[in-house]
Amino acid sequence: MTKVMYEMIEAFMLEKMNDSAHDCQHIYRVLGLALEIAAHEQGVHDGVLITACLLHDIGRGAQNQDHSLDHAIVGGEMAYKYLISCGWRHETAEHVRKCIETHRYRKTMQPQSIEAKILFDADKLEACGALGIARTFLHGGVISEPIYVFNPAGEIELEGGGGEVTSFFQEFNYKLRGLYGQFHTVRANEIAEQRRNIAIAFYDNLLDEIKTTHVAVQRIDDILV
Repeated sequence: MTKVMYEMIEAFMLEKMNDSAHDCQHIYRVLGLALEIAAHEQGVHDGVLITACLLHDIGRGAQNQDHSLDHAIVGGEMAYKYLISCGWRHETAEHVRKCIETHRYRKTMQPQSIEAKILFDADKLEACGALGIARTFLHGGVISEPIYVFNPAGEIELEGGGGEVTSFFQEFNYKLRGLYGQFHTVRANEIAEQRRNIAIAFYDNLLDEIKTTHVAVQRIDDILV
């Protein structure tokens, strides 16, 4: 990939990014992680990987406007059309499309090529450790998601399952905790393990602080007359 082509693709990406939790800095961090992982793999097509990293979230705007859309599918199509307009061969543009389409965490449409697996791993590493927690809170603020909610028994709801009411704790247990050990590459698993204890310690401390506070609130009846 030439510097001129990189700058063209970067400029196209910057035009499309308007989500604070998935901004251009997220893109650059994913790219950096992908390059670190790629250095430990064989036969990686650098141009496809770099392009897929730069463009993997350009469909976010469409999904934010219409939640029935899948930003990975929309973004893959947008990237394919853009690259074809730039004179890319169909096979290479389609390779990038497939990488983008399969970068989400789901049971279907698993990444197949090494470039797709690296993009998937790099993007998921962004959800690990301290940075992953920070981004989860940032995204929660965008969609007005609370840190915690109570279940009918009056306890903090910790389990998530895709229900209408979600919180940080539900998101962590439903998605973030399950990421560890689910990566495709050896290097990504190593990086994730380095970040795991940081995330779990924060979760445990936050939960303990909240529980302690609510125990105090429950004593209000002893104060009121």
